[in-house]
Amino acid sequence: MSEAFDYIIVGGGSAGCVLAARLSEDPDVSVLLLEAGGRDNNFLFHWPAGFAKMTKGIASWGWSTVPQEHMMGREVWFTQAKVIGGGSSINAQVYTRGNQADYDNWAENYGCDGWSYCEVLPYFKRSEFNECFENTFHGREGDLGVSMPRATLPICDAFIEAAKEFGIPHNPDFNGSQQAGVGYYQLTQKNAKRSSTSVAFLKSAEKRRNLRVITQAKATRIVLKKGRAVGVEYLHKGRQRLSETTREIVLTSGAIGSPNLLLLSGIGPAQHLTEVGIEVKHDLAGVGLNLQDHIDVCAIAELSGNYSYDGWDTFPKSTFAALQYLFLKSGPVASSLFETGGFWFSNKEQTQPNIQFHLGQGSGLEKGITRINGAGITLNSAHVRPRSRGTVRLNKSNHFVPLIDPNYWSDDHDLEMAYRGLEIAREILAQPALKKYVKREVLPGSDLSSREQLFGYLCKMAKTDHHPVGTCKMGRDELSVVDPKLKVIGLDGLRVCDSSVMPQITSSNTNAPTIMIAEKGADLLRNRNPLPAANLPDNRISSGRREASS
Repeated sequence: MSEAFDYIIVGGGSAGCVLAARLSEDPDVSVLLLEAGGRDNNFLFHWPAGFAKMTKGIASWGWSTVPQEHMMGREVWFTQAKVIGGGSSINAQVYTRGNQADYDNWAENYGCDGWSYCEVLPYFKRSEFNECFENTFHGREGDLGVSMPRATLPICDAFIEAAKEFGIPHNPDFNGSQQAGVGYYQLTQKNAKRSSTSVAFLKSAEKRRNLRVITQAKATRIVLKKGRAVGVEYLHKGRQRLSETTREIVLTSGAIGSPNLLLLSGIGPAQHLTEVGIEVKHDLAGVGLNLQDHIDVCAIAELSGNYSYDGWDTFPKSTFAALQYLFLKSGPVASSLFETGGFWFSNKEQTQPNIQFHLGQGSGLEKGITRINGAGITLNSAHVRPRSRGTVRLNKSNHFVPLIDPNYWSDDHDLEMAYRGLEIAREILAQPALKKYVKREVLPGSDLSSREQLFGYLCKMAKTDHHPVGTCKMGRDELSVVDPKLKVIGLDGLRVCDSSVMPQITSSNTNAPTIMIAEKGADLLRNRNPLPAANLPDNRISSGRREASS
């Protein structure tokens, strides 16, 4: 016998936790949240430096991409969270929203009415409890802790100075009036702990009697009846179960999980479904298309002294670091390890920043990245306006292991930007401000300089920034999967509300935008009037070029 709920949310990640908390604010509705992963009970989910363990497999699905045609056939490790809180429980906690132009583009070029920057800014602010900023761009009444880093090393300040010597101005707030510049990232932390959506939103909401959260529940099918979504089948404790809805089902399983579940349910391109043996229930061509991701490449430098956090994960230093964190809320454990960076232009023709940098306070911090002998630092660069598009498809031999093909560098422009980003990173590391700290460039190394020499290095070392989006695209064209109210086109009672609905990727880390989508989605589901649009001077944000030339 099945149970019925007003709303069933499938996926307890960054968006799902927010949505469950917001919908259950109404005591007259019942909400079920299904999460395939487990609880975030391990301390590593809450200590900021735990991120370094997460990209190496803890609380993730363990997926990789299909062999990448334009990367010499390499399969790229593709971390996707498998825990309550999703990406917000395992990411590097960087809180960036992107550029105003990203959202204006959604509205103007993709037909996403209601999603321009001035219209979504109030939803960013509604979530935010910012410890440092309270102004036109920031809020202090929300649940999501946002703070400045508290465990950076002197080499971070030296990096900022080096970037300024290169020509990139200091920017104290990448989420403010302009994106361009270099400085410290704001982090989703509160009181020196990770502020995941599980902690910030769901923990208190779970006390409500009208919200039920079931973990270790793997959704297997959306049940359709006469063109309407009426229930969700899922595996829990070895048994197949069914929960029904009296209102709506909302998919919040991310850019891989949400299209995968639609395809499993017979919702997607008819030809593909037929090829993999799934009965076609609703032919929707765009499901699983439009996959976009940021891919970064790194330069690693050996330091002339113990100026980074390398070596602090070994005994007995690790014990001292844990005690320092527990009693003083400082030291290596209080660091997310990637807390300094910035946004800049690949060339003078760019009107908005298109390269993002993350400075890692060590080497070998992420899976697949070399750990050097001694102390080192890592400078990642990523092209944040990629043109390449990929797919998520069902695996004919195992429908529950998706075929992920980001199709990295299928557009030659993206590869050119990878070269350019790496070039800028190497130039910054060679600036005078870092001379005291940097002994030599280890990777790619001074012996590699030409494009031909560097191509193999890029193919070997490039990695995902863990920002997949776009596979259930919002819009009004023939490949759109949801409309601007996040309703699955052609079906009733079914919406998608996560990063998969982005028609084009934001030019930054994607966790904050995903939380915003859930905030706005909650109002759409509750049929509330949207929050009043922000009133910004000239309805514009500076590109940063004027500041860069001054």
